[in-house]
Parts: sequence; C-alpha cells; structure tokens
Amino acid sequence: MRNLDLDLLRTLTAIAQYETFSEAANRLYKTQSAVTQQMQRLESTIGQPLFEKQGRNKVLSSHGRRLVEYARHILAINDEALRALQDGPLEGDLRLGAPLDVADTILPTLLMHIARSAPRVKLEIRTDRSPILMDALRAGEIDLTISTRFDQDFEGVALRTSPTVWLASADYVHDVHAPVPLVLADEPSIFRRLALNALEQARVRWHTNYVAPNLVGIKAALRARLGVTARSVELLGPEMRVLGEKEGLPPLPEVTYFLWIRRDLINPLTRQVYDMLRANLGLAQQGEAAA
Repeated sequence: MRNLDLDLLRTLTAIAQYETFSEAANRLYKTQSAVTQQMQRLESTIGQPLFEKQGRNKVLSSHGRRLVEYARHILAINDEALRALQDGPLEGDLRLGAPLDVADTILPTLLMHIARSAPRVKLEIRTDRSPILMDALRAGEIDLTISTRFDQDFEGVALRTSPTVWLASADYVHDVHAPVPLVLADEPSIFRRLALNALEQARVRWHTNYVAPNLVGIKAALRARLGVTARSVELLGPEMRVLGEKEGLPPLPEVTYFLWIRRDLINPLTRQVYDMLRANLGLAQQGEAAA
C-alpha cells in the first residue's frame, strides 16, 4: 500500500483554497514550477488526474475535489497529534465571528473563557449579520462563529435560547389604531421573517417604514422613533423599551444562538478552543441532547 505525502497534500489544499497554482505558490513560499511538480508526483501516487483544463486555467477534477476533502482530514489529524504531544499552552491565531446583537452579552463570555484558558491565543473578532458570518465560515474566512442560523452541515453547540420581543425607542409613542411601522433588516433575516409571519398570522396591519442593511442602521432608526422592530432581548438596552400585547402586537418565538466550527480543520487550535468552550460552558453537541 502506497502512502500519501503530507507535504503534497498541504500544497493540494492550498491550491483548492487559493484557486490557482501561482497564488498557492506565493502563499507557500514555493515557485510555481515546484508546485506543478508536486502535483504531478501526487497524481502519480494516486493514479488519477487531479486537475483538468478550464480555458487557460487548471481546476480540480472530480478526483481532485474528493482528495481535497480527505487531505484536510488527514492534515488536521496530523497537526492535532503533534500539538497534543507538545504539552505546551494553546497559542496561535483564531478568527471568531459574532452578530452585533450579542457583542455585549454572549460574545464577552466566550472571550473571557478563551482568555482564561488560552491566554496566548490571539483573537481576531469579526462582527456581522448571521447569514454573512455563516458564508464566511463556509469559505474558511473565520474559524468559529456565533449565529442564529441552524445548519446541519456544520458541527456546533447551542449557546443560548433568547426571547424575541418587539423593540422601540424608550420615548417612542405607539398608535394602536394605525398600521405598525416596521424597522426591518433587508433579506436574508430571521428576525424579519419572524416579525412578518407573526403579524400576518395575527392579522395585524403593518407597513415597512425603514429597511437597514445591518444592526447599526436598525438601532439608528429606533432611536429616531421611526418604528418598531423584532429582535432578541440580547439587543435590549436602557434607551429601548419592549412593546407587547397592550400595544396590539403578537407574541414572537424564541431564537437560539449557536456556536459553529468550520468544517475543514487545518489548524488544530480551532478544535482545541471549541472543545474547551464546550467543556467549560457545559454545552451539548447538536444532536446529543436528544439522543
């Protein structure tokens, strides 16, 4: 039985990530001819073509894409074994994503646990909307992310389930006889969907008064008393108040915030921090609680 060369597999995964031989060569500090020779050696070992011509470029073949998935697992296990045998403190770079509405609640708790258990880990925090963060996780731009999105393609844990409420400025005056003026996020948005579904089912009249691309715009519209919005209580601050049944607004379902880990674990630090957070916070893997 032939053995796969780990160095060749690292080059293959770099080509898959950066899409061209030249960019992979730059990232690996190799010449393009050296990368080409490595892939020829790997094709010889596999006995199958790993690339095919597409115009002037080479792209992964079906065999190449399949091998990339195996390569990522093999490299992750190799790197994890080396890290475990070093018996040193966790250190390295970790990219963590979080929605803005939990920047003052859930995110600080995670950061505190990471700082206490792995003080040498350097964190890069990215705040954005949940769907954008999930796309970034899928693309390998971040390593872990907090999100309201459930995606069974990822491994994750539920961090917290929070009530969803109708929020308005503290000095907002609500007219129960007029259509509800809504402040909404543009698509895709779980809170937009929850708000519209609840109003439609309760047959409450409404109109869109303001649409924002992010939470900063939504908070600005609320402060300007342009209307009400549906968000989790994680966003509730002293400058806001909760509206409800006496204002003629229907109840809203809860939302769950998850912590998701990227699928192609090249860096063993990501897995170690994820497992540490699970253990420290007493979190059950998705699917374990019901088992």
